[in-house]
Amino acid sequence: MAEVKSGDVVRIHYTGKLTDGTEFDSSAGRDPLEFEVGAGQIISGLDDHVNGLSVGEKSSVTIPAAQAYGPHDPNRVQPVPRAQIPEGIDLAVGTRLQATTPDGQPLALTVVDLSEEEVTVDANHPLAGQDLVFDVEVVEIVAA
Repeated sequence: MAEVKSGDVVRIHYTGKLTDGTEFDSSAGRDPLEFEVGAGQIISGLDDHVNGLSVGEKSSVTIPAAQAYGPHDPNRVQPVPRAQIPEGIDLAVGTRLQATTPDGQPLALTVVDLSEEEVTVDANHPLAGQDLVFDVEVVEIVAA
């Protein structure tokens, strides 16, 4: 049976969980995730894990934060004056906002604290600093 190797385009079904078992994502009920192995299209730990698996093979892997979304960087948590937040946005802890960097790139932010004067936002990925557990099934090697 063919094994997945770097450069292959593959389709996988997956369930992603935190180490406490909380599920954060799954391909259940959706098309399998398709990506090119080794091309940096998914987190490196999962990309590395599928290399060498065979079609139909199921496995589980724990991916350390460094090979997932990286460590949580406290420098990416910043207070913003409320006056800089557009009117009409219903703010609460956990609200997801989108800003634009000075070079025009979109930047996802999560509200982590609120006061009368400021909104504290976190630009880290919501899973930064977390070790992740993936249950994976290789469905197909689309192109070798």
